[in-house]
Amino acid sequence: MKSASLLFILILLCSSCYENKRDCLDFQEGTFIWEQESGGKLLRTEFTRTKDLQIERFENKVDTSRIEWINDCEWRVIPIDPETNAESRAYLFKILSTDKNSYSFEFTQSGRDQIYKGTATIK
Repeated sequence: MKSASLLFILILLCSSCYENKRDCLDFQEGTFIWEQESGGKLLRTEFTRTKDLQIERFENKVDTSRIEWINDCEWRVIPIDPETNAESRAYLFKILSTDKNSYSFEFTQSGRDQIYKGTATIK
């Protein structure tokens, strides 16, 4: 019983020290692919991001947005020349973890409570 308690405490201590790797600077600029499934269909967005701009390509449509960095791992995407009021809303992105060729992120649209998650891969 004593060894089981000690093992439990050891596992708890080791797991509480674990942090996701976040080398966010490696992913601030570049070309990335984000794929997600929706309605049984695989959707693919390709985007190129610089320090100030992001150009997205999705289903033969190209959108350009301005980037505002909040810190190394969080940024705001603000559409340039949106066609509708709904398209004019900014998005807030946050990198949750990184690895060699990809990063996991979450994002919300301005004025909405829904949080979406995804993984972007370097192209």
